[in-house]
Amino acid sequence: MREEIIAASGRPVSGAVADPVEAAEESNLRPRRLAEFVGQAQLKEHLSIVLEAARRRGQAVDHLLFAGPPGLGKTTMAGIVATEMGAGLRITSGPALVRAGDLAAILTDLAEGDVLFIDEIHRLGRAVEEIMYPAMEDFALDIVLGKGPAARSIRLDLPRFTLVGATTRTGLITGPLRDRFGFVARLDYYEPEELEAIIRRSARILGVSLEGDAATEIAGRSRGTPRIANRLLKRVRDYAEVRADGHVTRELARQGLAVFGVDGLGLDKVDRAILDALCARFGGGPVGLSTLAVSVGEETDTVEDVYEPFLMQLGLLMRTPRGRVATPAAWRHLGLEPPAAGTPALPFD
Repeated sequence: MREEIIAASGRPVSGAVADPVEAAEESNLRPRRLAEFVGQAQLKEHLSIVLEAARRRGQAVDHLLFAGPPGLGKTTMAGIVATEMGAGLRITSGPALVRAGDLAAILTDLAEGDVLFIDEIHRLGRAVEEIMYPAMEDFALDIVLGKGPAARSIRLDLPRFTLVGATTRTGLITGPLRDRFGFVARLDYYEPEELEAIIRRSARILGVSLEGDAATEIAGRSRGTPRIANRLLKRVRDYAEVRADGHVTRELARQGLAVFGVDGLGLDKVDRAILDALCARFGGGPVGLSTLAVSVGEETDTVEDVYEPFLMQLGLLMRTPRGRVATPAAWRHLGLEPPAAGTPALPFD
């Protein structure tokens, strides 16, 4: 199998990583085959059918679009597609493709059957996206030479390749681009038992001595996200090696996670700061997004896209037309008494 990972510039991705050891460790934790991938059962079934059908026909897989929150395995899925098809893998991202020439350079360097993975594909520029249409549909690249009356257009044939797109904001992908994908799937948050299996697998790869109930403890604080589960496992490993004998028990996992500011629900320092601002400073809301963001020292986009979804998923925060409101569960989680029912709340904007 030929596998090559490059950035938009054409240089290997590893050359741009600040910590090669950390990058190699992270790469080793990624499953390489569909059978090794834990969770997303329905997606795995659908993808296995698509891949097997393409193998039997001896063709490249249809273009694939994976959507969902960060850290659920979209990049890993792209690598699995390349491995299962015995194809090369090229990696870039939407923001990295600034000019049409950036994409053209990558497309003309693809081999037959290669997998091109574009992360955050919803951030492609308009000019780049226009080039993508004939490349996806006709496997051709239209290039304009010259300017003015002397300009002429030539069409270059491309090898049949598979475009795998990943996005955290499906609604920002234009209709014409989305319709050109043959298979569109959404990755969901993982169940605790699935995260436990992922943590145990990662512990074996990293050589961490981990008790089963310690994996349960870490999984319960991982926000339903494998990336966070692996990150917490590494921090617990560090704590166990420095403060104990390296063997991770449930109690040691609790102590380590507490040191790194992760509570029993998986909330970190900023999550709790948002709830504290809502409850202690603004009486539970409603509070405008900009006011809430300034009060915790974060950008409004960061609060809205990164922190609020998980708080809403846990039922700790509500978005209302008048602003953000803390639920009774948020008050109780902070150890505060919820206001009595019917108590008027003043809006803060």
